[in-house]
Amino acid sequence: VQLQASGGGLVQAGGSLRLSCVASERPSSRRSMAWFRMTPGKDREFVAHIRWSGTSTDVADSLKGRFTISRDTAKNTVYLQMNSLKPEDTAVYYCAAGNPILSSIRRSDAYSHWGQGTLVTVSS
Repeated sequence: VQLQASGGGLVQAGGSLRLSCVASERPSSRRSMAWFRMTPGKDREFVAHIRWSGTSTDVADSLKGRFTISRDTAKNTVYLQMNSLKPEDTAVYYCAAGNPILSSIRRSDAYSHWGQGTLVTVSS
């Protein structure tokens, strides 16, 4: 499966952005989709996860209340809604697909397919 991420850009602190990740084929119900982010000098950081079936979602503890993950099965698309953005949210955001067990959904090595990344810049 190929993943195409989009929606990044420059936004002022306090603003919102919605990232999209389109899969080239319909994921199976057991497939997981996730968002990670990366800043220079740091490992990929887990942001959010969703089972394609919609039965499970997870958001990084530090982002709960501001970030929401959802999917549109008709469009083979996963979204990351980011509200109340802060300068520290500046990063390249990657979408990923895989079949991790629940205990591994926050690990980047549990995902086998990755999109190309989309840059989010939050100005202060």
